[in-house]
Amino acid sequence: MIYYVKGILTEYTEEGVVLEAGGVGYQILLPPSLMAELPAPGEEVKLYTYYQVGEDSQKLYGFKDRDSRSLFLQIIKVSGIGPKLAVSVLGTLGVDELRLAVIAGDVKAISQAPGMGKKTAEKLILELKDKIDAASLISPGDAKAGSAPVIVSDAFSEAVAALQALGYSSSEALKTVRSLEAEEDWTVDDILQAAFRKLAAF
Repeated sequence: MIYYVKGILTEYTEEGVVLEAGGVGYQILLPPSLMAELPAPGEEVKLYTYYQVGEDSQKLYGFKDRDSRSLFLQIIKVSGIGPKLAVSVLGTLGVDELRLAVIAGDVKAISQAPGMGKKTAEKLILELKDKIDAASLISPGDAKAGSAPVIVSDAFSEAVAALQALGYSSSEALKTVRSLEAEEDWTVDDILQAAFRKLAAF
């Protein structure tokens, strides 16, 4: 199993990059969104990988961190979703937005990924919803130094879903709510009122 590849980025290909490590060139398939974040050829890059061995082909898929790779592995366990479609979904939504869409049951957002139909999106939500919690949407770095801790609860995810229902995009709703200095006893209404004040200030 190839867990990650760390080496010099030698070239970009139509579907990814080539990394040279230990005298070996690894062709790694990537979503366009990740390719846009990588440096110019000649720089060192570390990519976490998934090695797919098929009857007539072998492919190496790359991810920028363990979290992306972990979610990818969850996605490909869903019946009807292979590595190529999983990369398409992650490349379209990103890790946080996809988790948010699953929690909120946002079929429309997930269906935006090329190759993803409505029924498959519904199946992905059904099979992953119980495996993803709101805590996964907050990273330790989201809380500013000296500020109140970021509170993650059912009220958090419900508030995000409510903002989506009002027409805000998944990313806008998520970024707004996770930027609040929430208290432990805040209700959904408390979170929404604070979110509206922040949105009005933009």
